[in-house]
Amino acid sequence: MSRAIFGNIRLAVRAERENADATLKRVASLGLLDRSRKVLERGCYVEIPVTKSVSGCEMITQEKPAFYKRTPDLAEALQSELSLADLDLLPRGWYIQGSVIVVKIHPDLSRHQYRIGQALLDFYPRCCTVLRDHGIEGRFREPVRETIAGFKTETVHRENGVIFNLDAAKVMFSAGNLKERMRMSLLGKDEFVVDMFAGIGYFTLQMAVHSRPRRIMAIELNPNAYQFLCQNIRENHVEDIVEPILGDCTEVTPVGVADRVVMGMVQVTDRFLLKGIQALRPGGILHYHQTIPTVMHPARAVQDVTDAAKILGRRAEILRCVRVKKYSPGMVHAVVDARIEGAR
Repeated sequence: MSRAIFGNIRLAVRAERENADATLKRVASLGLLDRSRKVLERGCYVEIPVTKSVSGCEMITQEKPAFYKRTPDLAEALQSELSLADLDLLPRGWYIQGSVIVVKIHPDLSRHQYRIGQALLDFYPRCCTVLRDHGIEGRFREPVRETIAGFKTETVHRENGVIFNLDAAKVMFSAGNLKERMRMSLLGKDEFVVDMFAGIGYFTLQMAVHSRPRRIMAIELNPNAYQFLCQNIRENHVEDIVEPILGDCTEVTPVGVADRVVMGMVQVTDRFLLKGIQALRPGGILHYHQTIPTVMHPARAVQDVTDAAKILGRRAEILRCVRVKKYSPGMVHAVVDARIEGAR
């Protein structure tokens, strides 16, 4: 049989657990991975769903395949109400923060925004509000969002065992940074950490709950975000670890004491880079986030760090530079990890 689906038959490659990664990469490189089904672990073996038989591999018929949940289709839901031209402009994606759905809508669909909002609530009965996202603006980089369905914008978002209270209409919470927040939950054990742009605790709380640093100084300038930061510290029971500070990081960031500094803002982060490096003791680790042109990744972000260290008479050892997510057309959000040595 050459096809993955014939009647109710679905093919999969069965690989031993230690060979699963290599087999998965091979299947994907051949373009034969069935992305509608999940990779499953069964005992000592891993089942990799495929669209056709793969030569040189053990093939099986999956008895109990697991399928990914299909993203609801707005065009399908609204096809009787919108023109073909408008259906083509409908958003293909959105994200959920607790009980709030956040979605970008094409300007030409503004007259249909309330119907779009209601359709999204129909997809997700546990959600109560839909916000239309118009971007970010102002000194505090606050979201510009409009309620198009429902009314309650304060919510509770749970992620990786951490509780985040927030107002989705007033403070940012980027779904695209999930992988980076998960990574930070593994770092900082027994360290003194300075989070220069703490927000509502995006990185601070992941570290405090899971890694248990000795101390985290969480600095935030925006009063709205600071209010939720303090609430989230209490609700996650990390008051003994996290010290929230309402203030400007250019004025309150300590000097020469931190084992690790997190600079989790983007676009203007380079303006504060000298302060971040000065906060580190010799050998401390810097996490520098920035938006850079795609064609200049990772060189531009790396150069920012090495140049700033040089100005201070210090040396930056670049440990890694990775792409967090696409930020906008032609721009990426990157993060540089660097060990900052002492004066040369």
